[in-house]
Amino acid sequence: MASPVISTPPAEPPLVTRLVREGGAARLDDASVDSFVAQAGATVLFFTEDPMRVKETLDLAVILPEIAKAVPERLRMGVLPPPLANARAAQFNVRRWPALVFLRDGGWLGNIEGLRDWAEYVSIAGEILANEARPMPARVIPVASAEARCGGGGSNP
Repeated sequence: MASPVISTPPAEPPLVTRLVREGGAARLDDASVDSFVAQAGATVLFFTEDPMRVKETLDLAVILPEIAKAVPERLRMGVLPPPLANARAAQFNVRRWPALVFLRDGGWLGNIEGLRDWAEYVSIAGEILANEARPMPARVIPVASAEARCGGGGSNP
């Protein structure tokens, strides 16, 4: 009788641990993420992924504290480990990893997804933080049309 295969999540990368221990980021779990987001002030959520799958996660773990220093508004940083990041991606409209989700007073400001140049991070983060907070975007679930699935040749206007 074969024994069941138990998949254990990878250990947290040292650079992410350093972000929490030395960078002041909060390590979030399913029970704490909603209350963290709802707090007053500006927040950035770091959606991580296993660096074996998305190597840029480690780069962003180093860059994030520098982004927080470069923007005019004080940012509380929260780290979502891969299982939580994947579970909450639709809620925060995240489609590409690693991702930063900016919020203020519980309202959504915008996202930066994937790895960017330093100047782009600072510029985009500044633009996002200049926005007024708004409700979270609607959860988008891609749906293929029946025509596309069936290989129909019609064209849509």
